[in-house]
Amino acid sequence: MLPAAAKPDGVLPGFRLGLGYTLTYLSLLVLIPLGGMILTSGKLSWADFWSIATTDRALASYRVTFGASFLAAAINAVFGLIVAWVLVRYPFPGKRFVDALVDLPFALPTAVAGITLATLYAPTGWVGQYLDQMGVKVAFTPLGIVVALVFVTLPFVVRTVQPVIEDIEAEVEEAAASLGATRLQTFVRVLLPGIFPAWLTGFTLAFSRAIGEFGSVIFIAGNMPLISEITPLLIISKLEQYDLAGATTLAVVMLVISFVMLLLINFLQWWAANRHHASGELPPEALAPGARLEGQP
Repeated sequence: MLPAAAKPDGVLPGFRLGLGYTLTYLSLLVLIPLGGMILTSGKLSWADFWSIATTDRALASYRVTFGASFLAAAINAVFGLIVAWVLVRYPFPGKRFVDALVDLPFALPTAVAGITLATLYAPTGWVGQYLDQMGVKVAFTPLGIVVALVFVTLPFVVRTVQPVIEDIEAEVEEAAASLGATRLQTFVRVLLPGIFPAWLTGFTLAFSRAIGEFGSVIFIAGNMPLISEITPLLIISKLEQYDLAGATTLAVVMLVISFVMLLLINFLQWWAANRHHASGELPPEALAPGARLEGQP
C-alpha cells in the first residue's frame, strides 16, 4: 500500500472542488428558480396569499392532482412490480418487444400520449365505446387523468425494481420452499425485504412525475373547473391572464405539499430500512443452504 503522500490523485475532483460544482449546479437549476418563485409570492400579504390558495377552484385542483397522482402511483406500484417480475423471471415469445414497450412513455411526447389516450377512451373510441356500454366513462373525467398518469409513470416503477429482481437468484425461492415456506411467506419474508427499498423508490418517482404531468392529462381530462382541472393547468391559466402573483401562489402551495409528502415517503423508507436491520431479517442473497425460516423446525 502506498504511503498517504505517495498516493496518486483521483480521477474525479477533490471534495472541495466537487462540492463547489455541485452547489453551483444545484443553485442555478433548482435553488435560485425556487427562491425567486417564493420571493414573488412573498410580495403578497398573508391574507391575500391564503385567499388565493384556498379558493374553491384551487382546493378542487389540489384534490384532483394529488389524488389522481397517488392513485396512479399506487396502481403502478402493484402492476409495475408484476411486469418487472415477469420480464425478469419468465421467458416468452416477444419478450424483448414487451421490454421495449415499457420505455415507450419515456420516448413518446406527452401531448401525443394524451391525444392517443383521449381518442381510444372517448365514447366513440376503440376502447371507450365498449366501456360506455357498461356505463363507464373514462375520457373527460377524473378517471381519464388516472389512466393518463398510469401510462406515463409505469416505467419509473418497472425500471427501478427490475435490476433488484435480477439480482435475486431463483434458488432463493427454491430454498425457502424446501424449508416449508408457502408462496406468501416466501414473498413477504424472503423477497420483499430486498425489493421494498427499490419498490418504494419507484413509487416515489412515479408519484413525483405524476404531480407535475401536464401534456398527457389536459387532452383526456376535460379540464372542467371543480371536477377535472389539475393544478398545473390552473397555474397556466393564471399566467395567461397575467396573474403572476396568483400563479406563483399556487406553485408555492404545490411545492410545499409535494415536499412534505416526499419527506414522509423518505421517512417511511428510512424507517423500513432501520426496521429491516433491527429485526435481523435476512435479504434474499443472505439465505444460504441450510438456513431456516423463523418458525420452521
